[in-house]
Amino acid sequence: MKQHHICILGGSGFVGHHLAARLVRDGHKVRVLTRRREPHRDLLVLPTLELRECNVHDEQALQAALSGCDVVINLVGILNEKGHDGKGFHRAHVELAEKVVTACRAGGIERLLHMSALGADAEQGTSFYQRTKGEAENLIHAAKGLRVTSFRPSVIFGPDDAFFNRFAGLLKNTPLLFPLACAEARFAPVFVGDVVECYARAIDNPATVGQRYELCGPHQYSLYQLVQYTARQLGLRRWIIALPDWASRLQARLLEFAPGKPFSRDNYNSMQRDNVCGGEFPAVFGIIPHSIESTVPDYLNPAHQRSRYPHYRATARRS
Repeated sequence: MKQHHICILGGSGFVGHHLAARLVRDGHKVRVLTRRREPHRDLLVLPTLELRECNVHDEQALQAALSGCDVVINLVGILNEKGHDGKGFHRAHVELAEKVVTACRAGGIERLLHMSALGADAEQGTSFYQRTKGEAENLIHAAKGLRVTSFRPSVIFGPDDAFFNRFAGLLKNTPLLFPLACAEARFAPVFVGDVVECYARAIDNPATVGQRYELCGPHQYSLYQLVQYTARQLGLRRWIIALPDWASRLQARLLEFAPGKPFSRDNYNSMQRDNVCGGEFPAVFGIIPHSIESTVPDYLNPAHQRSRYPHYRATARRS
């Protein structure tokens, strides 16, 4: 296996932690860029990882940070912005993608892997999030001189995720009745270990160049079913109330002004389109995707919790 010097933008986040560990395991040198180094020093236990502070929106700083690398992976994405006009999404997704392309060209870096999102669509997306993700994806695939692969996952789950763990916290703190907006929205959650395995296997696979891959788990669920499943894993008895559409919209309008913006109108708009794949898991990666039933109990149930960032190995597809 060829050894690379890989720079990860967004490598200090949930997916980034798992991906960095996976790439180090393969013997690659990994450089993770982060705004603040101290909160992410746990990454330094990985023997061939360099953790570097960098404002990735500073073009000169970004170009300097990519020096010496031959592969770039952009995982940066936001689910909510500080404002309400889409400018935050545009900056995080589209403007950064432009800067990454420019920096790659300046540094002679040809290989770029990009995190997009299921539902990304520059023209028909139902939310700022989906439209800017689609615009960024189109931009990097149109860039000449780069060998690009992009990934469109459904909601990603795994230890320390922001999906099952978030609903677990809300359920624990909500007695008896749990009002749920957009309860009929559909998802096909994909395991973080399967997502990072796709990245690792794509780096040197020429068949993946120019491709856009949808990544989903083996089953589809409504949001109601996923929250209900979470409550069962926690042993909580909660009456989950599916809010009508008008109440879902009202909840989004109110909560987007709450601290931390737990739910917003843009989140509501994103959930008007089902977050499921149009086909099977991409065969090129040779992976049988994990189900939530085989994985989620291991980290929601304290009696079965594993280490914080386990080095999961994807299951090889039998021929």
